[in-house]
Amino acid sequence: MRFPFTKTLANSLRERTALSARPSAASDPDEFDENGAGKMSFLDHLDELRKRLVVSAFAVLAGFLIALAFITRIFDFIMRPLQQMLPAGSKLIYTEPTEAFMLQLKLAALAGIIVAAPIIMWQLWLFVAPGLYVHEKRLAIPFILMSTVFFVMGAAFSHYVVFPWAWVFLASFTTDYMMFAPKIDAVFSLYAQMLLGTGVIFEMPTVVFFMARMGLITAGFLLRKFKYAVLIIFIVAAVITPTGDMVTQTLMAAPMIVLYLISIIIAWVFKKRTPTEAA
Repeated sequence: MRFPFTKTLANSLRERTALSARPSAASDPDEFDENGAGKMSFLDHLDELRKRLVVSAFAVLAGFLIALAFITRIFDFIMRPLQQMLPAGSKLIYTEPTEAFMLQLKLAALAGIIVAAPIIMWQLWLFVAPGLYVHEKRLAIPFILMSTVFFVMGAAFSHYVVFPWAWVFLASFTTDYMMFAPKIDAVFSLYAQMLLGTGVIFEMPTVVFFMARMGLITAGFLLRKFKYAVLIIFIVAAVITPTGDMVTQTLMAAPMIVLYLISIIIAWVFKKRTPTEAA
């Protein structure tokens, strides 16, 4: 079985390796940084990763502390609508003495991740940047902006559309002898799983944009693999939405298909130009 994408990616990586091995004086200066095409050792990569993780952790901590100052509003913003969608007389409950307090900390941590998203994306870019050419490093600002905007869009879509529908479905099994009274910790776990999963999925156009600019993927390839992409999208939607109903899965899969189509357009518009096309 052949995998065209794997072959294309491998060829592109070989080309990059070959270019990096050439003497810098005989190569295009745009393909190297100011210090030439030096290689980082494995320990250098680990040290760089440690630095980026530390900065990201401090950014999340700062976001966490900011969120704590508004935790009552955040708690009401997330939990009150869920309680209002429950059958009459039902409430969210907690059975452990520290459960409500720990939930507030978890909500602050989740909000901290969203607040720190631009810095986290910036650190991710700085970790990847040493392996890029100079002209590719100029895409730093678009990467940070696109990744942050699409992540927040995915989180908002989960909060306002997908999770409320899933919540109504889960609460619909109440009968005259059985009442839905979910624990707040279990509710938050489901909420966070769907929110973060949707946020990551909405990064699809960002990933395609940079892969297209680096010549690793084309609009034609994405278009030819559309039917396989739809199958994978529904599988991912089923994993992210543990409710099991087709409506919720479709609500999750529909925007993913739209994002895939948008990604095809992005790959076509921002494809890597040949020297002739660039001229």
